[in-house]
Amino acid sequence: MADYLAKEKQLAAEVKELTKATPAVSQAFGALVKSVNDSGVLDHKTKELIALGIAIAVRCEGCLLFHVRALIKLGASRDEITGAIDVAVEMGGGPARVYGAHALGIYDAMMAA
Repeated sequence: MADYLAKEKQLAAEVKELTKATPAVSQAFGALVKSVNDSGVLDHKTKELIALGIAIAVRCEGCLLFHVRALIKLGASRDEITGAIDVAVEMGGGPARVYGAHALGIYDAMMAA
């Protein structure tokens, strides 16, 4: 466990340096994250569980650290985390943008039918 905590600390330092080096992009990304988390019909914890599933599917360890920490702060249970893991394992990954576009197209087609 301590290894993950050290990695989390290192990631935070690296992100802080990147933020200093790329302030405009970092600010825009931060605004995107805030907008996604503050709006829509899904609550923040649900969005973080989805993000965790995607992080697992695309094999992003830094993302795992970030989203697990966020979920802990939001009061997620171990069972909720394993539920997200189950879905990620089921799906096995895939380019989220392409499949997100397909999902939206399917929704639009079904609603029009």
